[in-house]
Amino acid sequence: MIGVVVIATTTMLSRWLGIAGPLLLVAFGLVASLFLPPFEIDPELILVGVLPPLLYAAAVRLPAIEFRRDFVPISGLAVVLVVGTALLLGWFFTLVIPGLGFAMAVALGAILSPTDAVATSIIKRLGIAPRVVTMLEGESLLNDATSLVLLRSAVAAAAAGFSFWGTVGSFAWGVVAAVIVGAIVGYLALRLRALIRAAAGSTALGFVVPFAAYLPTEHLGGSGLVAAVVAGIVMGQGAPRRLTPEQRVSDELNWRTIETVLEGAVFLIMGLELRALVSDNLEAHGGVGTALGLAAVALAIVLLVRAVYVSFIVAMQSRNQHPDKRERLSAFEERLGSFEPERAHDPERAERVRERMSTRLARAFNDLDYYQSSPLGWKHGTIIVWAGMRGVVTLAAAQTLPRDTPARELLILVAFFVAVGSLLIQGLTVPWVIRMLRIPASVDDVARAGEAQRLDAELRAAAVSVLHTPGLVGPEGAPFAPETLHKAGLRLADPPDDDDATTAARELVDLRFVVLDAMRARLIEVSHGGAYSSEALRHALASLDAEQLSLQLRRDGA
Repeated sequence: MIGVVVIATTTMLSRWLGIAGPLLLVAFGLVASLFLPPFEIDPELILVGVLPPLLYAAAVRLPAIEFRRDFVPISGLAVVLVVGTALLLGWFFTLVIPGLGFAMAVALGAILSPTDAVATSIIKRLGIAPRVVTMLEGESLLNDATSLVLLRSAVAAAAAGFSFWGTVGSFAWGVVAAVIVGAIVGYLALRLRALIRAAAGSTALGFVVPFAAYLPTEHLGGSGLVAAVVAGIVMGQGAPRRLTPEQRVSDELNWRTIETVLEGAVFLIMGLELRALVSDNLEAHGGVGTALGLAAVALAIVLLVRAVYVSFIVAMQSRNQHPDKRERLSAFEERLGSFEPERAHDPERAERVRERMSTRLARAFNDLDYYQSSPLGWKHGTIIVWAGMRGVVTLAAAQTLPRDTPARELLILVAFFVAVGSLLIQGLTVPWVIRMLRIPASVDDVARAGEAQRLDAELRAAAVSVLHTPGLVGPEGAPFAPETLHKAGLRLADPPDDDDATTAARELVDLRFVVLDAMRARLIEVSHGGAYSSEALRHALASLDAEQLSLQLRRDGA
């Protein structure tokens, strides 16, 4: 109870002070640990009870369009960078910690390598370019799994002997099993929630989904966190088509609350565990100087490797802006336009293929526009490097090291110092780094306004089109009167400033429901082409849901 009060109070104070709430919670926990009895929490509680719902909630809101566009660099950050960093750190720890074998040194490197999904919440409030935020968030959602699978493989190798192909096979199975189980659980949960129309019951079922994906995947030897992320992505992408407005609004409010509490709790726990960790090291090593020195060097290695790899990504992304690519797409568009399906052996099939190719071509043009309008320069690369903070996953994973690990208490304290030092040093200085870089003010606000207007025009066109559908019927199957359709058409062409449209005759309200369904269907349709950002689509869907809920309340109260 006290913890919830502290989290709520810190959330309010962070807005007043302009400091990210997680940083305040870590600082509060550090101070409180000096006056409270030693505090220690079972790491399995974090890995099983906290991280799956946190990662699931973030995956549900993942901007899928932007994630797809930058999947290659994101997957590189989440897999290649983690593995490379872990190996380099493993080599370093083998040299400086006597008696620590290479396998266990790599295990510690895997613990320190991933950025944290919770930690990235710090940079979301700083006005960083949306593409950078998407890359950081996508990386942090996936690299936890890479780290934990690599940790598990390294610990197994230390116990039974290292096998390269065995380790690779274990890693591959961990990912494949997670993707399969997570997709199945997400799909089944989505279909089941679509049958449970009551928002309360559906939301309650939604709380089970991350654990339903995590537990069986872990039992099969896969990565439960990847499964939770995959289930969240499936749920997030299917919700606009399968769930009702009430269910979506309920999910948004309830998961926001859960996320705030759990996110605050893990940062508070990080601070509270300081005293127990320091006491263990005082008994075993006579102080914390060794841990501090190792953590400082390890953090420097992590940032150096990250800087080199991000520089490579920034250099490679320029290929997406090559002018020849647009010319090739234009040439293909001309050939596709000259194609005549009626001359094919199967005209209907040829027409379907042409439509699919046209959709993919439009998506390719939209992707190219995105890359050219949101280029990654060295300044954005600097932000990606410096905003890659470590967090609670690092500390929780460190505490899962076997009890017989040499210098185990030292390794855990090193992980703690790296995580907390990363959060405090990088987290507190990220705003200063952004100001120092003097990134030119973008036209994002103007672009967002124009994008919203274009999307609104498309949805309004869909509404006008449905009004001209012959024999249009209402929700109860009765056809609408011609005068009702005429009146609705006038309101769409010249919307009034008052709310008479929502308080008019029941038939007009029913017609508005039909119009909202048509607009939502059009919204889902255009979401596949990539012409609009995930943020614009999500905002438009929320507006349609809010209007439908308002209409339902007024009709039910009439």
